[in-house]
Amino acid sequence: MKDIQPKLIGLLKEGSCTPLISQIAKKLKEPSTTIHYNIKKLEHEGAIKTYKAVFDYAKIGEGFCTFILINLSSDEYGNPEKIAKDLAKHPQFESVDICTGNWEIVGKVRVKDQNEYYDFIKNVVSRKGITKITSLVSFKQMKTEFVQID
Repeated sequence: MKDIQPKLIGLLKEGSCTPLISQIAKKLKEPSTTIHYNIKKLEHEGAIKTYKAVFDYAKIGEGFCTFILINLSSDEYGNPEKIAKDLAKHPQFESVDICTGNWEIVGKVRVKDQNEYYDFIKNVVSRKGITKITSLVSFKQMKTEFVQID
């Protein structure tokens, strides 16, 4: 059979999943029609943005997880959205957030290993407008997307 796993993983990361209404109905002890109605309502209101898979990232070649704390230069400080949007275009970023405190941007990056991370920092993050980065390496993820990890 044809191996389409990389393409499938990409689509599932972007949100090509659907809720299992019958399983939700059983857990909540409510009719499927009630579950379907409420899900559609939440989607329409924009409360549900997408449905996506939760992965064991080591098994898909993205087991090295790092949080990057970013300081911006004074000329970029007034418009952090510009750099944040540019960084968010890179598929290695799982999330990019603008924040308060000692750092202007926090990013969560997933790559294969520390060598790939080094190349990523050198080629993507080290750029004009960013004055300092600090990396926090995650040793073990215990919970993600509200799902407990064993």
